[in-house]
Amino acid sequence: MGAAYFYHLTRRPLEETLAMLLGKAQGAGWRVAVRGGDAGRLAWLDERLWLGVEDGFLAHGIAGGPHDADQPVLLTTGPAANGATCVMSVDGAEVSADEVAAMERVCVLFDGNDPEALDVARGQWKALKDAGASAQYWSEESGRWEKKAET
Repeated sequence: MGAAYFYHLTRRPLEETLAMLLGKAQGAGWRVAVRGGDAGRLAWLDERLWLGVEDGFLAHGIAGGPHDADQPVLLTTGPAANGATCVMSVDGAEVSADEVAAMERVCVLFDGNDPEALDVARGQWKALKDAGASAQYWSEESGRWEKKAET
């Protein structure tokens, strides 16, 4: 059974934190689906991931291409089409307790400087907790990632 890790972003931008987490996921041997709610926003993230650090090449693709199943990291607005064992939710994209149970890890990244994003993340936390899913809350408020809560 997996767990949901909530990442409260307050210092680093989404694209930087996402790249770091994707690198860790690939190091663990996981295939990842990055789920968002807007195709335009995912195209923007795609560009940022290609422009990442020079020594940190991150192979990935956007859903809808002929090789979706082969992508180690697939940016998508829907279900994972790449056999993902990890889902990273951005911009409030939905995740379910069943999905948390089926995956190695589900990561929910949200902008702590956006009140609407905070409300969505709180709702996701409560829904997963109420459904019995294992969850952890991580904050970078101090300048480094620290676990602040766990269910």
